[in-house]
Amino acid sequence: MDSSNDEALDIIITNVVATFRTRCHLNLRTIALEGINVIYKPDMGKVLMKLRKPKITASIWSSGKIICTGATSEDDAKVGARRLARTLQKLGFKVRFSAFKVVNVLAVCSMPFAIRLIDFTKKNRPIASYEPELHPAATYRIKHIKATIQVFSTGSITVTGPNVQNVASAVEQVYPLLFECQKPRCK
Repeated sequence: MDSSNDEALDIIITNVVATFRTRCHLNLRTIALEGINVIYKPDMGKVLMKLRKPKITASIWSSGKIICTGATSEDDAKVGARRLARTLQKLGFKVRFSAFKVVNVLAVCSMPFAIRLIDFTKKNRPIASYEPELHPAATYRIKHIKATIQVFSTGSITVTGPNVQNVASAVEQVYPLLFECQKPRCK
């Protein structure tokens, strides 16, 4: 960060997507009939199950693969996944919690200044792209940490990455580039 502007940026994690396996076949009809907070989608071949604490939604397939979305931290995602596995055990399935992995983290962050998107894109041309007819944000991709950043002219940014550490390092990496392209303040 710039030494003259020592404001701390709040990175707010809005969604964590995680997967795990149960290592057993699941009967979706049984889950739909006996489970609570369940939506059965036979046309898609899955069941949606919602937990209230931590607030997550899980897509459950008969193969035993489960995708959990909606958690606000990696720890909440793991706790929610374990609670889900325990719920399935109580329904009579021989569930073994395995292969847990956080696959995606979505975070938002607000810069303390507005950004000139056209200048930002011109200075970072190969990695940054801006198509105002398609989307109001400039897209900045960082390949080595597998993060994608959507930069809006208001200074808001949306960061998508494989884990929380990569999201934080992406914000640290893009901040100096954004600082160069800030709009002058109106007084």
